[in-house]
Amino acid sequence: MTFDELRAALPGRVLVAGDEGFDDAARPWTTTVAQPVAAVVHAGDAADIAIVVRYAGGAGVPVVTQPTGHGASGGVPDAILLRTGRLDGIEIDPERRVARVGAGVAWGRVQAAAARHGLTGLAGSNPVVGVAGYTLGGGMSWFGRKHGWAGDAVRAFEVVDAAGARRRVTAGDDPDLFWALRGGGGDFAVVTALEFDLFPAPELFGGRMLWPETRIRAVFDVFQEITADAPDELSVWFQRLQIPDAPPMVGIDAVYLGDPDSGRALLARLDAIGAPILDKRGVFGPADIGAVTGEPTTPSPSLSRAEQLTELGDAVVKTLIDEPVAPLANVQIRHLGGALAETRPDGGARGPITQPYLLYCLGLGLAHLADAVHARRTAIVDALSAQISGGKPYTFLTPGETAAAAFDSATLARLREIKRARDPRGVIRANYPILG
Repeated sequence: MTFDELRAALPGRVLVAGDEGFDDAARPWTTTVAQPVAAVVHAGDAADIAIVVRYAGGAGVPVVTQPTGHGASGGVPDAILLRTGRLDGIEIDPERRVARVGAGVAWGRVQAAAARHGLTGLAGSNPVVGVAGYTLGGGMSWFGRKHGWAGDAVRAFEVVDAAGARRRVTAGDDPDLFWALRGGGGDFAVVTALEFDLFPAPELFGGRMLWPETRIRAVFDVFQEITADAPDELSVWFQRLQIPDAPPMVGIDAVYLGDPDSGRALLARLDAIGAPILDKRGVFGPADIGAVTGEPTTPSPSLSRAEQLTELGDAVVKTLIDEPVAPLANVQIRHLGGALAETRPDGGARGPITQPYLLYCLGLGLAHLADAVHARRTAIVDALSAQISGGKPYTFLTPGETAAAAFDSATLARLREIKRARDPRGVIRANYPILG
């Protein structure tokens, strides 16, 4: 296929194999994932996207949307890869506590704009992750225990549907599609903009603490104590880190949404561990939320795996605490619960997650490490099979998994029914297709 008609309609915006810049444009954020797309289109606005979708429908070619390429699965052979990074508008209405952002906007920019008014969105841990894809997958925020899923905070989506028509989707005018877009993934329409609620956050307290790995049992015990009775305003993550060329370490990352004195008191039990290598706890604003974990903000060759944990009993201690981390770089346990576990009558497709913890394993996908990283991840999951429960967030799916791993059977059946009704020809394809 030459894509000549599409090139004529969008001059200078369409790249195919052999064009200068095509390989870079097609490369996803996780560089270990191959993306064998047929063409890449840099959309300038919603009108461009409508042209692409109508062309794709006529040509029988699927469209995969990626602002940055986070969450790419590689399952995109012969597709048109639609880059929406140029849809970068941000509007903040501080009185209504509402943001409207284009599909190419990353969370760091939203947080900076909202923080000027003492507000926050339901952002995750990395400032360069795109708002659109994160929210379509549900969106697990530092503030999720207090305010729930990012998808449930959406008031409206602006989309191009599978027929190439531009629409505004709300709970009132299209409840089925609105429900599916809030946590069901990007398989139902191309989102061009989102309108969502913001929440008060004049100041936050928290940060990272690190200790030598010799203190691991003490840190893990305090993590369990804090999370056993933590208020919904407090989110705490346990970290085991094996950073290249550094000794193994154990850490706690925490964010408290509220008065700094209250946050300091809630985390005071960490002081009893003693002798930290690093203690970055302090007062900060929503614009600095990405600094807590300091995650990479440039593409990297990573291999990850996430699972839901039902408890932190003896098997978890043996597998995640007593055994070495290597060759993984990071083993993380996130405390969930709170509003993330609540059933909301007006909620979206994500629905509640009742498991109290999320396990996240990360390794480098370098040639000399990849096989060992795969093996270690598999060994951890096998050892904890009795403590692992399904229904992980869509945005934590990884290559080799399907959308079915993110939903219960009733939710998956409803999502598939909506997909078949709204996109019978399969013009729109998510990173993890709902019919896959």
